[in-house]
Amino acid sequence: MIVCPNCNHPNPDGAVQCEACYTPLPTTSNCPNCGATVQADAAFCGQCGFNLHSTAAPAAATSVATVAPDIPVEVPPLVEPDPLLELLQPDSLGINQPAASPLPPTAMAAPPPDVEAQPVVSEAEVPAAKPEPIPPSEPATPPSEAAAPPEPATPPAAPPPMAASRTQLQQVTARLFHVQSDREIELPQTLSVIHIGKPNDRIPPDIDVSGFTNSEIVSRIHADIRVEGDAHYIEDVGSSNGTYINNLPLLPGNRHRLRPGDRISLGKGDLMTFLFQLA
Repeated sequence: MIVCPNCNHPNPDGAVQCEACYTPLPTTSNCPNCGATVQADAAFCGQCGFNLHSTAAPAAATSVATVAPDIPVEVPPLVEPDPLLELLQPDSLGINQPAASPLPPTAMAAPPPDVEAQPVVSEAEVPAAKPEPIPPSEPATPPSEAAAPPEPATPPAAPPPMAASRTQLQQVTARLFHVQSDREIELPQTLSVIHIGKPNDRIPPDIDVSGFTNSEIVSRIHADIRVEGDAHYIEDVGSSNGTYINNLPLLPGNRHRLRPGDRISLGKGDLMTFLFQLA
């Protein structure tokens, strides 16, 4: 049987969603020690208290190296190449001679005898060209007539300190209020799993209730509160006298999302009672 964490409606084993409010139900599995039905993310079996996390052992992957047998490889003997005869013989066929240029030679025509040779003028004897005169430029505008630079914009005024303090988010703190003694217990904000119980040699409690009245009905490992984002969930981890939420039993392996004002009773008879609060 799976109890809905939203409306506490008992559902049959194997159900995917609640029959009353259609809330998705947590998945379940079987305890490898006693075979009882437990929640998939439960740390301990609610029937025998077996540690469910100790059964996961990674399978060791084995690899077999394949060794190739030693097979002799026959290498053929090297054969000496023939001597280069062309290096010893003269080039009788003219194969290695440079090819003749396909372009015909440039013919130089001789000047006629009756034409006198013109003297060659070098570049140094050519007179340099005179530079063209540069027209006078317009007079520059006096500084007094230049456009004045724009005035800098006035920066916006800083907001008052009260406006900045209003935008800061306040951190939510969860507490347990003990009804019988009017005491408040603040839940640790650095832990994702908070153990409730009494001192023991297996899991030390984060919330020790051994100093409260009627603590004899509380098991040493009684219940856990799990923090997931902004949500808080409580589950019974195999206590002797059980855990009750709003006077309804919380089955081992199931968990309930806590809301402000929920009544948590450790054991029967409503002798050890806490109220869940958010501040």
